[in-house]
Amino acid sequence: VFIAQSRASGSHRDLEDEELTRIFVMIPKTYTEEDLREKFKMYGDIEYCSIIKNKTTGESKGLGYVRYLKPSQAALAIEECDRSYRAILAEPKNKSSESFEHDYYSNAMRPELRGNTLPFCMQPEFCGFEKAETRIQEPVSKRLSVISRLPFTQEQLFALFDLVPGLEYCDVQRDPHTNSGYAVIQYSTAASAIYAKYKLHGFEYPPGNRLTVIFLEDGNDSSE
Repeated sequence: VFIAQSRASGSHRDLEDEELTRIFVMIPKTYTEEDLREKFKMYGDIEYCSIIKNKTTGESKGLGYVRYLKPSQAALAIEECDRSYRAILAEPKNKSSESFEHDYYSNAMRPELRGNTLPFCMQPEFCGFEKAETRIQEPVSKRLSVISRLPFTQEQLFALFDLVPGLEYCDVQRDPHTNSGYAVIQYSTAASAIYAKYKLHGFEYPPGNRLTVIFLEDGNDSSE
């Protein structure tokens, strides 16, 4: 077990609903909910689709939600769907939907960001991360270095980093002179590597032992 939550925070299914199974997409205003379902059903089992409408006129705003049964299905939809849908993970339901729509539009419509925007970047949580990373000019790559003061096994680390889609390999290396752990992780895309670094840098595994996750140069053009 890698991730736990307090009893007060609701069921695990609620947590997945909030963070991992609902995506937000930009669609033609002529789309019906059935059209939306038809376009996205190829990526997994859909629990529901909904289109955001103007409260006064009832007309579509050209935005919609698709909720899948599994986080992996939502991730696949974001990765594989046509870029015109600008699919991202949706904000949790307890956040203001109007402010989320505003942030989504303002980021999606800025042409200077289109070349280097990640699938996650228009979610406010990731926007803040992207801006912080830009300020410190950290070179980005698809490869990560994982350092720990305690040793870990190949199976343990693979299972942890495989929670982020796109893991290509996990190579655990051991120093016979110390008791620390070191590994190299590589993902299929830089977006996955950035997401993994953001989520798992400082993650306590095992409890009380914080992992250090940094980028490793992989020889590719980081501007991509």
